[in-house]
Amino acid sequence: MSSQFVVRSLLENDLYKFTMWQALLHQHPGATAEYAFVCRNHPVFPLAELKVELEAELDHLCDMLFTQQELDFLSGLRYIKSDFVDFLNVFRFQRRFIRVGIEGDTLTIETKGPLVHVMGFEIFVLYIVNELYFRRLSAGRETEILEEGRRRLADKIALMRSAPVAVDATGDFAFSDFGLRRRYSAAWHDEVVATLQQALPEAFRGTSNVYQAMRFGLMPIGTMAHEYLQAHQAFGTRLRDFQKAALEGWVHEFRGDLGIALTDVVGMDAFLADFDLYFAKLFDGLRHDSGDPYLWGEKAIAHYRGLRINPLTKRLVFSDGLTVERALALHEYFAGRIQVAFGIGTHLTNDMGLTPLNIVMKLVNCNDQPVAKLSDSPGKTLCSDETFLAYLRQVFHHQPPQEV
Repeated sequence: MSSQFVVRSLLENDLYKFTMWQALLHQHPGATAEYAFVCRNHPVFPLAELKVELEAELDHLCDMLFTQQELDFLSGLRYIKSDFVDFLNVFRFQRRFIRVGIEGDTLTIETKGPLVHVMGFEIFVLYIVNELYFRRLSAGRETEILEEGRRRLADKIALMRSAPVAVDATGDFAFSDFGLRRRYSAAWHDEVVATLQQALPEAFRGTSNVYQAMRFGLMPIGTMAHEYLQAHQAFGTRLRDFQKAALEGWVHEFRGDLGIALTDVVGMDAFLADFDLYFAKLFDGLRHDSGDPYLWGEKAIAHYRGLRINPLTKRLVFSDGLTVERALALHEYFAGRIQVAFGIGTHLTNDMGLTPLNIVMKLVNCNDQPVAKLSDSPGKTLCSDETFLAYLRQVFHHQPPQEV
């Protein structure tokens, strides 16, 4: 086992963690929350075998502080406010808020405590587990695996350069790296980002990884995740109105910045029912993260047209399990009808010839109430309370997606 700790910096987190963190600190500082770790596929060996190493990694994480250089970088982002940076200056993860256990061969990880203290654990937990898993899986074959990863990355770059809708001087096809949480390793992630930055400077727009954005001089990319909207199910608003409350809170916090809204917490149809002319004008566009992306995009375009908004003034961001091939196909399909961009994750940072882990760590409880996401994709719904899940479906007239 390598003695090198996985986490290099507290800044090595997805941008949307910081943006949601700021909004929730300002608007709901007393909220409590609980998150749960889930592995959706079958690893080569039980993740429970990583418990001892994971505990040591979490001890290390909870000893870390932000550096002045990191805080200065955050301060340079116009939507990050000075009081939030002051909070981060004294912030330290608390070990007592995160527990690791074993149930049979299953690794369990739970965080429970004040929302603004536990929400930041998620991405760190996911990429720690990933790197520990792949260190062990790759032992003795590191060179071979890296060579395969480089070959596959070169093929992706060649495809983007040669595609009919390919990259040109105007940056016609635009994508970003969204691969922090499920990456093969930190070193490989650095290599991928540096290679893309050099090979595709017009198309490669940035990364969700704020630490790498600072290191490589890239744009940090991201707005909100499911947990932000889910938390509003427990903030005292009538359940039917939680999406409107969440979107209103976002507008109040960021005043026009970070204008891409996430649509699939209770399904696209229910989202569009709440996304009226007011929000459609205030937000720059929408992000897709479950369900058929073509059908989703058609619904978005029709919605904008129904509101007499020119779709060409808005942007759709696709981010659901994308490959380069699928992103190029979506770009060609929607070209000239609406602006599009792509966040590509695991396909960039963990395409090494090994089966990636499908792991998540989701908000399951807020203010001692269950919360849930009603996904438009089979297998993505996660909730600890079936009664609440049924009630949520009833309120939003949401039909469970059919397994294929």
